Amino acid sequence: MRDFRSIINIIGLLLCIEAVAMIIPMVFDIYYKNQDWLQFFYSSLITFFIGIILYISFRKKNIKLGIRQAFLLTISSWLIISLFGAIPFIYTSSSLSYTDAFFESVSGITTTGSTVIYNIESLSEGILIWRSLLQWFGGIGIIVLAMAILPTLQIGGMQLLHMEHDDPYEKTIPKVNRFVLELFLLYVSLSIICGLLYIFAGMTVFDAVIHAMTTISTGGFSNYDQSFYYFNSFQIEIISVIFMLVGSLPFVLYLQVIHNQGKSIIKDDQIKLFFLILTTVILITSIWLSLKQSQDFTSSLRISLFNITSILTGTGYSSSNFSNWGSFGTVIMMVIMFIGGCAGSTTGGIKIFRLQILFRGAITQIKKLTQPHAVILMRFNGKTVNENTYNSIMGFFFMYIFLFIISAISLSFFDLDFLTAFSAAASAISNVGPGLGDVIGPNGNYFLLDNGAKWILAFTMIIGRLEIFTFLVLLSINFWKY
Repeated sequence: MRDFRSIINIIGLLLCIEAVAMIIPMVFDIYYKNQDWLQFFYSSLITFFIGIILYISFRKKNIKLGIRQAFLLTISSWLIISLFGAIPFIYTSSSLSYTDAFFESVSGITTTGSTVIYNIESLSEGILIWRSLLQWFGGIGIIVLAMAILPTLQIGGMQLLHMEHDDPYEKTIPKVNRFVLELFLLYVSLSIICGLLYIFAGMTVFDAVIHAMTTISTGGFSNYDQSFYYFNSFQIEIISVIFMLVGSLPFVLYLQVIHNQGKSIIKDDQIKLFFLILTTVILITSIWLSLKQSQDFTSSLRISLFNITSILTGTGYSSSNFSNWGSFGTVIMMVIMFIGGCAGSTTGGIKIFRLQILFRGAITQIKKLTQPHAVILMRFNGKTVNENTYNSIMGFFFMYIFLFIISAISLSFFDLDFLTAFSAAASAISNVGPGLGDVIGPNGNYFLLDNGAKWILAFTMIIGRLEIFTFLVLLSINFWKY
């Protein structure tokens, strides 16, 4: 564990990749004749210089990472990438303070979508691309994390894949590197398809590129303050809904379908429940809006379909100010913020499968009370859920709620009202984006928050994105003993 050379070496490599990625917005600014291209050049140069020094200085012939090193690498890489990703926000036309720049960078890489920028339309094309790139890379990053590292903690959801397949990676795809490559190609392909459909629906090419990256990653950054209300297009909203849903389903199941292995996606327990929850909430909210907001049912259904899907999947787009939906709408939005999508997707939140297993665990306990001598097994997707998996999910749920409460209480120290503090904490830990109320709601912004509140929210985003235990394991004394 004392050998950190491999960790630093990989971080150096990641910084080099991030530096190369900064060239993309630089090219856009050159094309659109924006002076910000020079700032992206300097940012890329600084990031690459530090990255290459770390990579060369700590280079090893054979890089071997133990499980402890993998956890440390995960936390440190996301933090350092966010730190360097903030540099362009400081020196370009956005001219943010480092606190705001770090908040925006973290919000991007964690695919949260909260922003501190007013008048987004005034930003250069390069900085708009950079915001979207951060979310796009964050989306693919969390999928790889969920499938490669989190199963060892039995809280990331991919351990459930082992319940269905004795050796899932080898059966689905022969080698892990091939698995990651195919996953990346799938992610790129879906992004391209989404962008092309946006163009056909009426978006400009630039807008389509921006929103394709932030849709498939369920990130939610838009290049307009009004988000999707700016377009006011049912066709564009439908395309967005489809690809928000695509991003919220397990990507490994897509690969299994491509390889004609595994069962149909629609037969997966968590997917069926996900769509059941989504449909139910949309219908109930549509009826509420049509009755209480004096809207016709068709308009209410359209508004509910887009905004409910956006919040449930953790994307954070908006086509309506749902803070004005009344008390019922506020409660609904607060609740679905916590749920999230499926395991192995780009979404945040508690995840559907955990709620299923917790519910089935409760039912199992009730049955055991009435039948104390019976052997009652808890099943998921037709397979038995072992006790270790159930206990780990119970622990995750407790820590998730505990950290949410701690975050909300901490925010209240900065004189935030109840709704703002609680919705901001919920949005951050679930990586949703907008909160509720006038301050941070769909028509609001996080800029007005105190700097201390922004730092709390930034770290809450990271902890929530990394599934909590990935961070908490570093606080364990036993982790550092070896």
